[in-house]
Amino acid sequence: MTLLDAELFQKIEIPEVLIWAQEQCEERSPNLTRFTEHFNKMSARTQILSQNDSKDREKHVIKFIKIMKHLRKINNYNSYLALLSALDSAPIRRLEWHKTITEGLKEYCALIDSSSSFRAYRQALAETNPPCIPYIGLVLQDLTFVHIGNPDLLPEGSTNFSKRWQQYHIVVNMKRFKKGCYPFKKNERIIGFFENFENYLDEDAMWQISENIKPRGTRKNNVN
Repeated sequence: MTLLDAELFQKIEIPEVLIWAQEQCEERSPNLTRFTEHFNKMSARTQILSQNDSKDREKHVIKFIKIMKHLRKINNYNSYLALLSALDSAPIRRLEWHKTITEGLKEYCALIDSSSSFRAYRQALAETNPPCIPYIGLVLQDLTFVHIGNPDLLPEGSTNFSKRWQQYHIVVNMKRFKKGCYPFKKNERIIGFFENFENYLDEDAMWQISENIKPRGTRKNNVN
């Protein structure tokens, strides 16, 4: 998983993220598009909801939480966020889970708490040395905010160097993580698994399965 993420991340060119922040053009940001599509497709929700037995669903959730813990250790924030967003998504979260699972997810969610502008994540990233795969979504969000909130030119017609400096700071921070390489050996069978997500369920299908498991109006009870 991490080797595939790293390979896709390394291919992203800095101009691609700058272009995306301005016009979100997939044709002009092909490597970035492949990376974000992989993030979106790499959903654990399909595997969890495809289990008919509640114990099997719980086993899958526990397995993914263990994987998240390892991803955090090796600084793969991108896959960490992909799994966390799946486990914390509404079709999964609304089901009944053991209390240890719900409490554990709260702890993991604290890292990417958006209410404080991702302060915990930004602090962790600042203290991280390569190799590292940052969460590309926040890079794009920051660049977009800078682009929208600051004009290219000042009132007198001169270049807005403050805007350029903010953009520079964001992309340099991203670029420093492109220097490191993970010392892992490739396992083609595992890589093939993570490259093939054509059978993942769309949002409507996931909601349908979730509601079949636990119909709307049913009271949620976390298992102790």
